[in-house]
Order: sequence, then C-alpha cells, then structure tokens
Amino acid sequence: MHILEIPSFFPPYGGSFCLDQAKALSALGNEVRILSNVQLGISIGWKDYLTLPYLRYEHEMEGITVYQSYQRGLPKIIRFNVNRWVSIVRSMFGDYVKKYGVPDILHAHCAKWAGFAAMCIAEDYHIPYVITEHLPLLWLQDEFGKAPSSAWQIPLLRKAYETADMVLPVSEELVDDIACYYGKNYRWQYVSNTIDTDFFHYQPREPREGRPFRFCCLADYSYRKGYDVLFDAWEAMQRENCDVELYAAGALTDGSDCRREISRHHLKNVKTYGRIGKQGVRDLLYSCDALVLPSRSEVQPLVLFEAMSTGIPVISTECVPRCLRITDGCTIVGIGDSEALALAMKQVMGKPSPDGTVLSEKVKSLASPDVVGRKLVAVFSEIISLR
Repeated sequence: MHILEIPSFFPPYGGSFCLDQAKALSALGNEVRILSNVQLGISIGWKDYLTLPYLRYEHEMEGITVYQSYQRGLPKIIRFNVNRWVSIVRSMFGDYVKKYGVPDILHAHCAKWAGFAAMCIAEDYHIPYVITEHLPLLWLQDEFGKAPSSAWQIPLLRKAYETADMVLPVSEELVDDIACYYGKNYRWQYVSNTIDTDFFHYQPREPREGRPFRFCCLADYSYRKGYDVLFDAWEAMQRENCDVELYAAGALTDGSDCRREISRHHLKNVKTYGRIGKQGVRDLLYSCDALVLPSRSEVQPLVLFEAMSTGIPVISTECVPRCLRITDGCTIVGIGDSEALALAMKQVMGKPSPDGTVLSEKVKSLASPDVVGRKLVAVFSEIISLR
C-alpha cells in the first residue's frame, strides 16, 4: 500500500506522532513517505525563520523519506498564511506525484490544516483520505474562541471532517470534546498514537531506601500543562517535610517565567532542564520513581505511556482519556486541584513500586508500533477496497 502522510505540525514544531506512525506503517511493508510544509514564526524562533532552507528538498528521518518545505509566516495575517500553506502543500503534492505516482491513500494529521489540504488534494486526484486528530479542545478555543464560535475556519474544517473517508481521533473522548465546533456528522474510529515501546522498555529502578522519592514532569511550561497546580502541590508537600525531588523538562521549563514561579513559591529540590530529546526523556524516566502531569486539557499525552512503558506509575488529571488509565499504573485527580494532587503524590510514595514488567506489557498491547500500525492498515485497506 502506498501511503502519504501529511502533518499539520512537524519539526522544529512538534509532529513526532506523524513520524512514529509512518515508521510503524513502513515496518509492516507499506510504501510510506511524509510531505511536510512547516510554517515558521519569527516570534517563535527567529533563527529557524532565517536559517532553515528556503527551497523544497528531500531528506531522510529515521528511515522515512520526507519531502520538506518551510514557509515563512507573516505575523497576524492568519487567513493569508493558511491559504498559502494549503496552496504550497497542494503544489508539493503535484511534484510528489511526478516522482512517486499517486498514493493509494492520504493520511493527514490534524484537520487544521493538513486535513483540509488532504480534502482538496483528494478532490483533485479522486483518492481517499483519512484524518488522525490530535488537537485538544483548549488549542481550538485559543484560535476560534469558546463555542459557539463564528470563526471563519470552522466551516472549512467541518467540511474536511464530513467528507473524510474516516476520522481517527487518538482518544474516544475527543469526539465529544470538539463536537461544539465540528459536530459529529462524520465517520470515526478510535486509533491510539504509538510510542517506541522497544526504546522505552522496562528497566528496574534504584532502591528507594535511603534517598528522596523522585518525581518528574515532562511537559512544556504552559497553563494547559498545569505547572501552577504542581507548584502549589509541591509547596504543600514541602511544608510537610516530604523527602522528595522534582525534575521538570520541556520547552520553557528552563525559562525566566518558570524560574520566577519556583522562586516565588520558595520551592526546594526542583531541577528544570528545558527541552530534552528522546534519549534525555528516557534517561530522566529511568532515574525517577513516578511521573506527574497535572494537565488541564489533553487528547492523549504519550508521555504517560512512555513512563509506564519504562515501569513507573503516573499521576494525572481527569482530562486524561480512558485508554491511558491503566490499572495500578495511573492515578487520576481533579483538574486544578493542588490538594488532591499532593495527596495522590504522597500516596504513590507510600505504596510499593508496581510490577514494572506488567505495566510495560500493558502499554505494549495498546500502543506499540506493531499494534497501532496493524490497526491503521486495517482501516486503510477497508477504505481502499470500497472505492
């Protein structure tokens, strides 16, 4: 099967989920490539804006061919940037077909805007397309305003959903969460994202006796991720003289805003790292006893799967979908409830470590590349057979 992946986001701005699924599909013998146009923002990263290539080119990422373009976005001109982004993707697809032929199916990641571009291409070339949706409600609210919204984007994205051969939300709960914008008049089937379960394999931890209990939080420093709630909980634990350490990694965790809040709360035994790569994430997980993620909005936070795959328990909030709530591995508290979070963290500290090998195997059965890849192949094959 010839599959072309079209991500809405890609490095340097995330998008690893697209590459992971492409690798999973390729490993099953499919012909898979990625077509990526990344809109760069000068206010997000001026060095990338100025120095990344200005011409389209091909390169390899972990064994997958990527046809790449970088678009320089114009500040605050959203509609123009969107139209240009879609136009570039459609043009790149024309180039792609000349070299590789027409793919059997298009696999877009997020309706905004890869799903919409895939819809346009599918109409031009009479091929099927599916949309894997990753974006949480809060992201949509930031751009469209709270529902009901009259934002110009919504009718376009709703059409992309309704005409897709299938929408694949990465959690079942996402369908209801975003129905206030897109409705439910489309075909959908839940398919999990994948993690590298071979890389994030189980490893025994250093015995807890005689040392502080080590928590980690692996998330960008933002309101959505709930660091303010975590810091309030940490302050409460500190007042009770809990013997604990906290390690935080993710974009802006090493920035001035995060350091200011740590100082304002007079927090001790907190270390921040900023962005760390895949190897850094695994190293940090292997050095810690539990992961905490006090998010206000999530679709499917894969870091929870990654932590449990390495053998440690996780603590998160009610926004986490059911697919991640593995028995004995995941503790859930209310959103924004620092007291409940502190209590849950103390309870995890007081329990024996869970059987890490069992946790790891449970994650593998849900989110390994082979499991997810086969689910995607089954969906794609059925769609193509009905054409």
